[in-house]
Amino acid sequence: MSLTVKIRKRLAAFDLELNFSTAQGTLGLLGASGCGKSYTLKCIAGIETPDEGRIVLDGRVLLDTDNHINLAPQQRHVGYLFQNYALFPNMTVRQNILCGLRREPDRARRQARLQEALQLLQLQAVADSRPARLSGGEAQRAALARILVSQPQLLLLDEPFAALDTHLRDRLQIELEGLLEQLKQPAILVTHSRDEAYHLCKQIAVIDQGRLLTLKDTDGLFADPGSSRAAVLTGCKNITPARVIGPRRIELPVWGIRLETEQPVEPGLTAVGIRAHAFDPAARTNFYPVCFERPVEEPFEWTLPFRWQNQAGSSQPVWWRVPKRDLTQPFPPGLGVNPENILLLYDG
Repeated sequence: MSLTVKIRKRLAAFDLELNFSTAQGTLGLLGASGCGKSYTLKCIAGIETPDEGRIVLDGRVLLDTDNHINLAPQQRHVGYLFQNYALFPNMTVRQNILCGLRREPDRARRQARLQEALQLLQLQAVADSRPARLSGGEAQRAALARILVSQPQLLLLDEPFAALDTHLRDRLQIELEGLLEQLKQPAILVTHSRDEAYHLCKQIAVIDQGRLLTLKDTDGLFADPGSSRAAVLTGCKNITPARVIGPRRIELPVWGIRLETEQPVEPGLTAVGIRAHAFDPAARTNFYPVCFERPVEEPFEWTLPFRWQNQAGSSQPVWWRVPKRDLTQPFPPGLGVNPENILLLYDG
């Protein structure tokens, strides 16, 4: 699968302007609510039309405003899974799936693909049930079955877990990950959850206020988000201004410390990020005295806010997160951070 998206759209809050390509697995569109993720998905599906742009899927032009090409949604061969799954409430699972086969004229083929979908998605036992009788997982699989029987080239998933409680969301993430891997189905997932993006996506495009901040493979993004906004969206709790004082040495004025980095520091550095789990009381480098504030107990770990010895008094405390089994008393007199755990951020 190859997909190229280049679109512009003037929206009420900002101008959406995205330009990206992808050719592997599941791509995640990660960003805060209202940043333009779902609108982008709808442009790919043909539900919305940008002011200008070009969208090409596997060499087939879906949209080209310069050449007045704008294929209807049913011509684009993409499947769109809505947040609420949009199953028809007065139809059984079997009837819902057959709606995805309405363009197949051969009755025998319709029935064969229906049975194949029921078996693949383990829906045989609820085939004659209506949506109100389904569990969350069954409803999601039924909606996917209705899409997949139409044999889309691309699957679009718009916040598919947003309305679910935490327990069900975690379980369905695992189910969906296994299903997409089994089907080898290319997909784009829209989410504001870094955990969903991390678990389900091979690549992640980080979007902020209609702009693409970065597009990287998933492990690469979390190891090196590149900008403060991308670092926040990937869960980094500690971000502070920084300035360069050497090829691999930086100063953090607010925290009153200097750090050695593993990566070479470029001239445009504006900030650094350190993830809350990255601090180490046994670190041999970048070690400084700290003063702990009131700890916050969570079910399986502690969040220990602290300040560096020379940290500005008006600044926010730094967060250190520690699994409960690893926490010792008294708290250590100082903390360090290994050079490879320092995120260099460029916000020019």
